[in-house]
Amino acid sequence: MAGAAIVAAAIVVSLGLLFLLSGLIVNVIQATCFVIVRPFSKSVYRKINRLLAELLWLQLVWLVDWWAGVQVIVYADDETFQSMGKEHALVIANHRSDIDWLVGWVLAQRSGCLGSTLAVMKKSIKFLPVIGWSMWFSEYFFLERSWSKDETTLKSGLQRLKDFPRPFWLALFVEGTRFTKAKLLGAQEFAASQGLPIPRNVLIPRTKGFVTSVSNMRKFVPAIYDMTVAIPKDSPSPTMLRILNGKSSVVHVYMKRHVMKDLPESDEGVAKWCKDIFVAKDSLLDKHFADGSFAEKHHLIGRPIKSLLVVVFWSALLAFSMYHFFKWSSLLSTWKGISLSGGGLLLVTAIMYMLILFSQSERSTLAKVTPSRPKTQ
Repeated sequence: MAGAAIVAAAIVVSLGLLFLLSGLIVNVIQATCFVIVRPFSKSVYRKINRLLAELLWLQLVWLVDWWAGVQVIVYADDETFQSMGKEHALVIANHRSDIDWLVGWVLAQRSGCLGSTLAVMKKSIKFLPVIGWSMWFSEYFFLERSWSKDETTLKSGLQRLKDFPRPFWLALFVEGTRFTKAKLLGAQEFAASQGLPIPRNVLIPRTKGFVTSVSNMRKFVPAIYDMTVAIPKDSPSPTMLRILNGKSSVVHVYMKRHVMKDLPESDEGVAKWCKDIFVAKDSLLDKHFADGSFAEKHHLIGRPIKSLLVVVFWSALLAFSMYHFFKWSSLLSTWKGISLSGGGLLLVTAIMYMLILFSQSERSTLAKVTPSRPKTQ
């Protein structure tokens, strides 16, 4: 796997160079606006940052749409589909694929809220070059997976969203980790010991973060979108490695809108509602695996040209700039310059390799899994 990742990173080094250089430009502008604009108008800063974030995220959407040709099919009732992108929403989803977050970005882009999409992430992500930095400027939530520390961080972050100027999606993976067979075994053993429904396709949700999100967002967020991701049996599972290699996949996404005010008032009731949603999601996935699709009406969301235009723009700008830079500096006319340029490409390859590994599912073996109680964050 490591060798394949290195080869894939080398093949797409030009794509990595494009993303990293354009991302650094975006980061510099974001930092400048954070220092100069945000102290005087948080609303103006957020509107500017929304456009800047899109200039970066659209390159990853382009990878899915145009480079790999991944087909995302949305199943939703008309009310849910027509509401997407027109209101604030808390999005909860199963976490089965390496690129669930990227599928969510594709749907957000189609709904017109890519630049104002947020997520609850683990703290280490914000230190990743370009992508993590941009998420920090975009007000993503970074938690340490320790509820005693994260509760205050989450509550304060949610309160800051009250005056968000555009419809946003806040994504929350309530399972707390990516799905693996080993983790499923641990969840099944715990469920059996507690007399709970035995999961087959999902993990047992951690409800503390969800309950806190609902209690703090109930007054200004009208809806919860329940998102279920499934991969058809006849389609290979999409991974970042496959996408970077230009290999296509098919992803089915079921979306269901729930009215926030209809949720129970008590914290215990909200926690039970979340657990019940995942029991229903488990059965829904059983049916999908049997039928090859979800029963709801499906919507073909197409492949918009916007992401392609953004990549063409960045490619032309950076090619023009690099041509004149090398011409002016004569960097490639000496062995020292060639060595520096080669070192730069190796650095890009190393960073791409790091991003690929980071996107992959956490690996675990049956021997490492114990039937301990799942965390409830």
